Amino acid sequence: MNMDKKNNHTSSKEKQPSHNHMNHNHEENKKSASPHDFHEEHEEHVSHGGVHEHHHHGSFKEIFLRSLTFGIIIMLLSPMMGVTLPFQFSFPYSDILVSILATVLIIYGGKPFYMGAIDEFKKRVPGMMALVTLGIGVSYFYSIYAVVGGYLTGEHIMDFFFEFASLLLIMLLGHWIEMKAVGEAGDAQKALAELMPKDADIVLEDDSIESRPVSQLQVGDVIRVQAGENIPADGVIQRGQSRVNESLLTGESKPIEKNTGDKVIGGSTNNEGVLYVEVQETGDKSFISQVQTLISQAQDQPSRAENLANKVASWLFYVAIAAAVIAFTVWLFLTDVQTAVLFTVTTLVIACPHALGLAIPLVVARSTSLGASRGLLVKNREALELATKADVMILDKTGTLTTGEFKVLNAETLSKIYSTDEVLALMVGIEGGSSHPIAQSIVGYAENKRVKPINFDSIDVVSGAGVEGETNGHRYELISQKAFGQKIEFDVPKGATVSYLVEEGKVIGAVALGDELKATSKELMNVLKSQGIKPIMATGDNEKAAKGVAEELGIEYRANQSPQDKYDLVESLKNEGKTVIMVGDGVNDAPSLALADVGVAIGAGTQVALDSADVILTQSDPGDIESFIELANKTTRKMRQNLIWGAGYNFIAIPIAAGILAPIGITLAPALGAVLMSVSTVIVAINAMTLKLKS
Repeated sequence: MNMDKKNNHTSSKEKQPSHNHMNHNHEENKKSASPHDFHEEHEEHVSHGGVHEHHHHGSFKEIFLRSLTFGIIIMLLSPMMGVTLPFQFSFPYSDILVSILATVLIIYGGKPFYMGAIDEFKKRVPGMMALVTLGIGVSYFYSIYAVVGGYLTGEHIMDFFFEFASLLLIMLLGHWIEMKAVGEAGDAQKALAELMPKDADIVLEDDSIESRPVSQLQVGDVIRVQAGENIPADGVIQRGQSRVNESLLTGESKPIEKNTGDKVIGGSTNNEGVLYVEVQETGDKSFISQVQTLISQAQDQPSRAENLANKVASWLFYVAIAAAVIAFTVWLFLTDVQTAVLFTVTTLVIACPHALGLAIPLVVARSTSLGASRGLLVKNREALELATKADVMILDKTGTLTTGEFKVLNAETLSKIYSTDEVLALMVGIEGGSSHPIAQSIVGYAENKRVKPINFDSIDVVSGAGVEGETNGHRYELISQKAFGQKIEFDVPKGATVSYLVEEGKVIGAVALGDELKATSKELMNVLKSQGIKPIMATGDNEKAAKGVAEELGIEYRANQSPQDKYDLVESLKNEGKTVIMVGDGVNDAPSLALADVGVAIGAGTQVALDSADVILTQSDPGDIESFIELANKTTRKMRQNLIWGAGYNFIAIPIAAGILAPIGITLAPALGAVLMSVSTVIVAINAMTLKLKS
């Protein structure tokens, strides 16, 4: 299994696949933390979608609630663009009190925005934070000038404290709503590290056992792993035999029989028996650590989301600055400094994005609520935008398209003498007491059919073939199709494992076992194809099982896929310019979930997969992906509508506020500008609430 570490900026790479070894190349000056070092060196990670981009500037909930009292008092004491509203009042020196409260508010409540604006200017992409900072900065400083100037000259100068406070509170509220809606991103690497046990039982030279922390394991150590325990490190079995469950790590749907000389992966589970394993890989060369490295690389890559709201805010920022400069220059030439300043400030205040600030958060909140009611948890809102542009959807097989359980798909009699129930009773009897996955599947199937087992006088294991036994003087064998050497015609689902019940050399019954398709998988494939999204199944399962499921679904597939292979598949498709959705549930899916433009995790999967994904299907039903696509399309449509309403007002009002129509006697009075601003905000709120999904 090749999991070579790669440079993020290299699009073409040499790949040397080997399913028996895991190679690891170190990058210069870059250390990959092992699962055991992770907790010491862990830094707060930001989801690769970027929803929490400004979260580190403070808790918007806390800042909003603490700023609310100051803001309300300011709006009660300050006219709205020169117009005193019915609920407002004033008293001697109330403007001094307002100035003090506004100063406290801009220092505390405004900090997330001007810190965010600094980030945007450093990246040379001014957006929403820059626009908000412009609005609150201009309205605050001009208002302070108006108060001071009023006391110095004795003349009343209109201030904009109301607009300053209302904009700041609305923007804080909008960001809080969005953060609350999408929630915090989980920590995939931490969850991955927790798959590994903390201690290992080391076998000493005198065959005694000593318990040591897994972090102290060295290559060559021999460790004892008892039934039910997770294997502490990658290694080779020295003695013992068992079946090891690697499904969470590799995607293989059934426990794999392991004997002396076979390799095992750290983090997989020893189902039965005692294994003595010689450690081959530790630290950053282990399977788990290399998956961590892939996840880290994926999360470091920039998002491909357009982030339409920031683009609109960026355009609005430049339009406002340009309009203000033109207004000041023209009015200074035509009139005087005071008139030019008033037109300039009014232009910039009119540009305050009240409606724009709520346009996206209100839609996100409504969308998140609707999604949750359908079993869809959207952790990253940009996933909704990207899903509407999806070209390819890569889906894991085990646990995603299939149930992930090895079970009986069909059992039939192939004899005129025995009925199907009689054949099944013989199969259950001969498998009595066995813990083998095939045996357990047949027993469970018979119990559901209410078929009681026939008691056998003797039962023996046929090495590598199956079991044989005797009852009522007849000898029966339940052996694999391969061991029997012939293929008998009966209804076998594609990709199933077949065993025959044989009496005295003659086949009297057959049972087909495999990983069953989920009920909604076929319909999902049809929906994806109808919407122009190409489905590809990528599974760690074997070629036969993968081919059977893919043919039944009528889709392209990749078998024997390691985490590196899935990662490479996603990366190659993205390098082709395609927008990729990845759907999975296991550790082996986590790196590709993080790398994909949109990662969708099945809710019954591992915590690692859930933490790496942008969207979680809590009901583990692939049919819910159809609901997610619908939610993405409708949410994005609402976002665009709200951006048109929220920004459209600004693009029209700004030139008028700057006085472009003054020569023909049309100007935008501040009071009318305030009314239009309020109407625009109400419209985006109502539009957001009309978002609905098909029942």
